[in-house]
Amino acid sequence: MKKILVANRGEIALRVMRACREMGIPTVAVYSTPDSAALHVQFADEAVCIGAPPPLESYLNIEKIIATAKERGADAVHPGYGFLAENPDFARRCEEEGITFIGPGSEAMRLLGNKVESRKTMVAAGVPVIPGMMAGGSDCAALGREATAMGFPVLVKAAGGGGGKGMRIIREEKELEESVSSCMREAKSAFGDATIYLEKYIEQPRHIEFQILADKHGNVVHLFERECSIQRRYQKIVEETPSVALTPELRQEMGSVAVRVAKTAGYTNAGTVEFLLDQNGSFYFLEVNARVQVEHPITEAVVGLDLVKQQIRVASGERLSIKQEDLRQRGHAIECRIYAEDPESGFLPCAGRILFVKEPQGPGVRCDSGIFTGCEVSVHYDPILSKLVVWDETREQACRRMASALRDYIILGIKTTTSFLADVVQHPAFLDGKTHTGFIPMHFADWKMPGPGESELRMALLSAAAFSRNARGGPKARGKVGAETEAPSPWVTGGRWRIAGIG
Repeated sequence: MKKILVANRGEIALRVMRACREMGIPTVAVYSTPDSAALHVQFADEAVCIGAPPPLESYLNIEKIIATAKERGADAVHPGYGFLAENPDFARRCEEEGITFIGPGSEAMRLLGNKVESRKTMVAAGVPVIPGMMAGGSDCAALGREATAMGFPVLVKAAGGGGGKGMRIIREEKELEESVSSCMREAKSAFGDATIYLEKYIEQPRHIEFQILADKHGNVVHLFERECSIQRRYQKIVEETPSVALTPELRQEMGSVAVRVAKTAGYTNAGTVEFLLDQNGSFYFLEVNARVQVEHPITEAVVGLDLVKQQIRVASGERLSIKQEDLRQRGHAIECRIYAEDPESGFLPCAGRILFVKEPQGPGVRCDSGIFTGCEVSVHYDPILSKLVVWDETREQACRRMASALRDYIILGIKTTTSFLADVVQHPAFLDGKTHTGFIPMHFADWKMPGPGESELRMALLSAAAFSRNARGGPKARGKVGAETEAPSPWVTGGRWRIAGIG
């Protein structure tokens, strides 16, 4: 590949561009008007504004992105995740224009990207699936009959996408009309497709997914599992690997099914086969995410492969250089998604200017970020800011490392989920591995930000007093040649007074 256009924004665009730079491949960024100063725009070799803030006018505008790729001589497109990543029409248009789409082919994507069609295919292949509809719909009366036949509770889901968007639990028939309408609006906005379907809702399952890699020569491997059971509003917020729930035998069985799913669909490139694991140890095929996942870094941490580079090599026609028997899991990795959201107010998005950022560092700590001090968090896009990933030899050590990293993560100016996530990964049930998709509502329904202690309040008051003294014009500081100058900080103006060991 000579040049790759990255059809996305934020931390995933940066992640792809870094892999490209290491491979010596130039990149083209596309951006909407509010993203003109974004990190992915600054990092890319070239950048092109493609439209106004609404995604349909920019990041979801297929023709503008194709035209930009051709104008800039990009012979490949990486879609990241979200936006057009699972849009078969976009993949097909790339194919028509002779542009390599770094992902599955349009036909496999059309089959697996549509959750209803993929269910049909997997049933025919003998893969266990959750009971549910085999056709999408929008008529509330027909959906009501389907729900009654299945038995409440049921889950209404968007047929054309994932990521928790366009999804609601319906526990009673009277909730059906409102839930269906809101899910259709959300699905249309997120994926450009309002089609929905119903499936039986399983209470308190674990969400287990298997990473797969498939080349264009019929070779398919899985890179083991990730557990993604910690969710809010059906959106994953904490992921880890390995899962404490899987025995070696169950891991082998689920991995084999994941490979069968990929081969059945003629799938190529990176993807994720998602399952629900019930409390009795039975697992059910959920869907295939036909793209690289938000949580791919934890697989990279325990397996030792760069998944984005693997994607690019597979799309270039190379054979997989790894075999299933060569793959091993080493240590334990956890990812926390950092969102611009207020956990005290139902995780409402919090747009605004970030006044200061300090990312955690240290051995076994990785931060995939799309933010910087002074940047604006837009109201137009998903509020994910970054992904914090830790690795250690054991799960216990990884939990401690994650809690420490979250405490060290400073983002000022907007509300974020860092303090909330620190409490999650230190909760006794999480530490015991007793996780399920209802974990957050069960344990954190009334979570509040912990207030400052007495020592923190004392320190804040002393710091405020020092700065106030400086602002009023405290003692002068002497320059190098003896002249008096205005002191720039309380460290100089404080005279003999210093903060040392207070509290």
